[in-house]
Amino acid sequence: MGNNRRHPELVTRSELRPFFYDSLQEAVANQRVKVDEATVFYLVNLLTDFSRSEKVFDYTQEGPVLRPLAELYGFAVGAASQSERKLILQRLGDVALFISGLFSGYFRRRLVDVDYYIAMGGSAYGYLYDTKGQNSRERALATVFRQLSQQFVQFVDVLAEVGENAFGSSEQDILDTYELWAKTGSPRLERRLRCLGINPQHSGPIH
Repeated sequence: MGNNRRHPELVTRSELRPFFYDSLQEAVANQRVKVDEATVFYLVNLLTDFSRSEKVFDYTQEGPVLRPLAELYGFAVGAASQSERKLILQRLGDVALFISGLFSGYFRRRLVDVDYYIAMGGSAYGYLYDTKGQNSRERALATVFRQLSQQFVQFVDVLAEVGENAFGSSEQDILDTYELWAKTGSPRLERRLRCLGINPQHSGPIH
């Protein structure tokens, strides 16, 4: 990482897109993720939009609330039109990816876990690809949704690296890291465990 990386709170709104673009390109290269440029730009737009808290949370009398994915899914099932359903599922996929990648600590002591978010987000993007229409916007997004669906865990890892480089990494104990790897199969977490001298296995104890 370069020493001149600035924290996002010191980056003006007009600089956010190039800031996130450079961060994503760096993370993609570090993790050797095969990704189309269109998908990188989609993620840049996601990070830029979600840098505003009102894009992520619903505000209630009790304060900001993250709407459950199950509730978003229910809205999608009950949508009045296919176009409305797709917008809701795109929102579901975006939120699932953003939270899984940048805020894995959110899942501690909650009834839902990161593997649930990964499954829901990947399925939402998969639906958007499978039901792609013929208008120019949907054709342009089709490849993006296919990549996000099929490589969801990889993009969770990419966003996690972007977050760590931007905000600083908070130390997790080895057991937390192992448990998160066991749930997601994340290649990035596997590499971290190996750097700690642990050979992760899907069956058997931690050595």
